[in-house]
Parts: sequence; structure tokens; C-alpha cells
Amino acid sequence: MTRPFIMVAPNGARRGKEANASLPITIPEMVTTAVSCHQAGADALHLHVRDDNGGHSLDVGLYREATSELLRVVPTLEVQITTEAAGIFDVPAQYHCLRELKPKWASVSIREMARDMSLAPKVYDLCADNNTKIQHILYNTDDIALLLDWQKQGIVKADQDSVLFVLGRYTQGQVSSPDDLTPFRQALPDIKHWMVCAFGPDEHNCLAQAARQGGAVRVGFENSLMSPDGTPHADNAASITALIHTIEQLKPA
Repeated sequence: MTRPFIMVAPNGARRGKEANASLPITIPEMVTTAVSCHQAGADALHLHVRDDNGGHSLDVGLYREATSELLRVVPTLEVQITTEAAGIFDVPAQYHCLRELKPKWASVSIREMARDMSLAPKVYDLCADNNTKIQHILYNTDDIALLLDWQKQGIVKADQDSVLFVLGRYTQGQVSSPDDLTPFRQALPDIKHWMVCAFGPDEHNCLAQAARQGGAVRVGFENSLMSPDGTPHADNAASITALIHTIEQLKPA
């Protein structure tokens, strides 16, 4: 099988060193991780920055420092910032981050934007004006229905058509299976720009199924720390290597 577009999500908003000592927290750690992941086969990086206490942050200064260092050290690795609320940030804070940073690429949860309908349309307008590519984070088919409605209303622009299907985020124990992809694909059968991430130990099998169907994949310690047999990955690069091996064993759909 042809290798899919691979994005690495090395840390997320919540996990720390207690989860895995190689999980990057600081910007230098993130840059080192980016280098090894790019060498292992990652095409892009989903970037979370952390504050001095290791907490999830949308600080524009930290983002500027991180993206500048990543561009300097691994210029061929695409970088996507997150606007994830993580139970901390409201829509005005997310809007401020996008307005001040003007990133090339950002992930945006449509259900989080829906918390403030006075500001949500301005988020999509702002990204269109700044040429910020949006990837819509979709956790279930209700999120897809909302996206389709906002596209119909013109809140979401016609070319803001990239999505990430998140498998297992709100299941018991945050575990997913390849079958979880089916309702997403049925709800958006004609989508062209789609990616999948999956929580839990079956992460790689879920991503392999997505790749088999022509999707891009997002892998890394934000979503899973271990292989299906329960063996922890040494680091994010090792997870990428294992995923590529799994995908290479598949036959095309």
C-alpha cells in the first residue's frame, strides 16, 4: 500500500512525563521529537505548547517561539497548531490566538466554536482572511451534522473542507476500534480531505483501516502510548515506525 500522509501528535493537552518520559513538554523537547518523527516518516506535526508548569497553553508567544524553532530545524515538516479548549479556554481566547498568531494551519473543534455563536462565524472569517487552513475536529456524527449545517449557512467557507475524525475520545476508557470509522465515513461519504486519529491501544489498526480507505492519519502520544499487545512505545518516532509497518502489510481496499 502507498504510505498515507502522516501527522504526529506528540503530547496533547493533558498528558505529562508520568505517562511516558519521552513525551515532549518543553519547546526544545518538542523540536527534538519533531526531528526524530520526521526522520521516521511524519509529514506534519500537531503542535501543543505548554506553560512553565507544563499546563496546556494557547499563549501566542510560546507558539511563535515553537513554530519558529520548528521551521528553523525541520523546515520540511508541516506544522498545525491546536486551538483546543481542554476545559480551560473559551472561544474569545481561541479567537485571540488565531488573530494574533495568524498560523498557516490550525485545528478547530466545531463543537467548541458552537459555545459562542456570536463569535463562531468570525473565527471562520478570520481564518479565511488570514489564509489559515482549518482542520475541523469531529468527535461524532452530531459534529458532522453541525458542520454540514454551518457549511449550508455559509458560516464555514466552501474551501474550509478538511476534517479530522476522532475515534474513541468519548467512549468508556477512551478506546477505539476500526469499526468506529464507519459512521463517520457514512455521514461524509464524499469528503476529500480527511484524517483519522484514534484513542487507545488499537490506535494503529484504526489508522491502518483509514489509510486503506484513502485517508490521512494522525498518530502519537496524544492519543495512545502503546501497541495493541500493551507494550509501551519507546517514543513517538517508534510509534510512527510501527504504524508504517502495519500499513505496509495491508492490501488496498
